[in-house]
Amino acid sequence: MSTIGRSSPAGREGDAAAGRGDDAATGSEDDSATGSRPSAAAGRTAGGSGLQSKAVASGLQSKALGPEAGTCRHTGLATGRQAEITAGQAAVEAWLSEHGDDLIGWRRHIHANPELSRAEHGTTEFVESWLVKAGLEPRKLPTGTGLICDIGPAGPRLALRADMDALPLQEYTGQPFASTVPGVSHACGHDAHTSILLGTALALAEVGDLPVGVRLVFQHAEEVMPGGAIDMVAAGAMDDVTRVFALHCDPRLEVGRIGVRVGAITSAADTVELVLDSPGGHTSRPHLTSDLVYAIGTVITGLPGLLSRRIDPRTSTVMVWGAVSAGKAPNAIPQTGMLTGTVRTGDHTTWSLLEPMVREIVDGLLAPTGVRYQLNYKRGVPPVVNDEFSTRMFEDAILGLGPDALSDTPQSGGGEDFSWYLEEVPGAMARLGVWSGEGPQLDIHQPTFDIDERALAAGVRVMTNLVLQAR
Repeated sequence: MSTIGRSSPAGREGDAAAGRGDDAATGSEDDSATGSRPSAAAGRTAGGSGLQSKAVASGLQSKALGPEAGTCRHTGLATGRQAEITAGQAAVEAWLSEHGDDLIGWRRHIHANPELSRAEHGTTEFVESWLVKAGLEPRKLPTGTGLICDIGPAGPRLALRADMDALPLQEYTGQPFASTVPGVSHACGHDAHTSILLGTALALAEVGDLPVGVRLVFQHAEEVMPGGAIDMVAAGAMDDVTRVFALHCDPRLEVGRIGVRVGAITSAADTVELVLDSPGGHTSRPHLTSDLVYAIGTVITGLPGLLSRRIDPRTSTVMVWGAVSAGKAPNAIPQTGMLTGTVRTGDHTTWSLLEPMVREIVDGLLAPTGVRYQLNYKRGVPPVVNDEFSTRMFEDAILGLGPDALSDTPQSGGGEDFSWYLEEVPGAMARLGVWSGEGPQLDIHQPTFDIDERALAAGVRVMTNLVLQAR
């Protein structure tokens, strides 16, 4: 079986079902459990300034760069092929030794100059300039943000994706390279993702002949809906691509460890907005009007409850309200009110059923109250469902860093628009450990989020291994 062959539709249905196991956790790309976090100075020189030394940058050097490194556990490798892989990995290590400071410098430059979704012009130009210096030919999207770059032989390609946008969040890390843009910061690790993919590109350019063509996808606008992945697909990013891979920073994993799982690794995330209106009236005479507050209460408890009875609990489907508003006076039944919340699921089939089911339940709950309503259901992103073969490829690439590098990881309740690529081709996302192993773990999307920069070299090793070990 070819490691870059496209899965059949039937196979991908099976992969989606694999995400329904009872062990699915309620962690999230944007709301994971708290624990302990890296110190603010982790992975940096004394005083928190200057670039990390090349020795430290490559301090997580693979223990498996000999003949066993990257050997595919499922197919085995001929001696000549293994020699090619080992030579390629040695070239990557040489690149990291020479350019480890550059890798950290890129991350710090992008971190200090964050740009919001669909405004990543400076970041796009920064990446483009380094790719051009390396003799590559990146193609910028017509919008001016986001770019695509091919490396290696023509024909079927593996795609490697990184997202580039920042969050509308003030940074409080206190780092000398902290955000210089008020109210905007890289609190989700996209600065690391972009730097890793840029390093991967330049390292692979030094390898020479590659076993497979590679498409680098530097994506804009992951943090908004509709996300930039849709634009990328429309621009042809998945044309001639057989599999697609991505890394995402995870502060729950120690640096040097990377987590991956077969099946759903994130969840679909949709938004429900319910606007209600009634004639209003005095609270002493609710029988003469339509009691809007009572109707809101009915939906607040009824919709999540009935969804939990209509949907298989193994799909990790959850409906949670985030905001409610209605009225001001204690003795007046209000005329208008609003409810907003999210509904998430880890199962692709369930995601397709949610909107009509929510509409049916809301109508049934409100019909007896006489309250009028308008339901705005906004579909977000599908769940990221890792297909089995792509996950095994990731596992082999991770094990190239050493026998202890591979970690399991729970399914998250957060959404990720990487899933739109998986609507086109099979692939997988893995979680990159960025915690130093000491101190508290502050989650992504928090103003003090930071990474141990040794994770950058680990990310480059994994992404290049995916390419070097492909068959």
